[in-house]
Amino acid sequence: MKILVPIKRTHDPNSKIKLKTDGSGIDTSNIKFVINTFDEIAVEEALRKKEEFGGEVVVVSVGTQEWIEQIRTALAMGADRGILVDTGGKYIDQVGIAKILVKIVEEEKPDLVIMGKQAIDDDANQVGQLLAGYLNWPQATFAYKVEVKPNEKKVIVIREVDGGLETVECELPAIITTDLRLNQPRYASLPGIMKAKQKPVKTIKVEELGIDITPRVKIEKLETPPPRKAGVKVKDVDEFIAKLKELKALPF
Repeated sequence: MKILVPIKRTHDPNSKIKLKTDGSGIDTSNIKFVINTFDEIAVEEALRKKEEFGGEVVVVSVGTQEWIEQIRTALAMGADRGILVDTGGKYIDQVGIAKILVKIVEEEKPDLVIMGKQAIDDDANQVGQLLAGYLNWPQATFAYKVEVKPNEKKVIVIREVDGGLETVECELPAIITTDLRLNQPRYASLPGIMKAKQKPVKTIKVEELGIDITPRVKIEKLETPPPRKAGVKVKDVDEFIAKLKELKALPF
């Protein structure tokens, strides 16, 4: 079984984010970068399926040469090889990323694509669904549990929905996007880190794919949310209700 895992380079979720003074983007100085949290969960799930059924795990990232660091991290976890689609620093929106991944899927012909449901930097939650639409593959989003049946060419996914869990069955090949509670990603061992240095990482220039990656969405400006006002203490319920009325927080 071949599993393709798209991964994105994002800031460490524990980092304190600062914006550039002109609001054009994030100030990346002194920021640690890691594999996107949900993508790391996807890598772990792919590795578990490889350990269960055999096969190959291929990670792919769309970015600049710096992103090879995160590909190597996935290889150190146990992935077999990596692919970097080098954008040369161009901004590519979710539609463009999905079109790029279509080309990679057509070349690699995986049995399954497992990817994070969203990136923690833009929270778009679009690429998985767009990719499934372009490929006309079945999809299961927000995966809470994944059971693969290679002999039947099926995958059963329990997914989180409002108010409970939903079980869906998809024919392979399929797209799965991972939710936070699917698994706990492993740490890369020292032997794994050493082996990762020898594993192949293929670089493809985005121009070689011959697709239109003109962004349909443009980020005009980023702003930090306004500081929250300090809270107040009230003596009793009556004062609490009066305060809510004063703030027009009640419908009466």
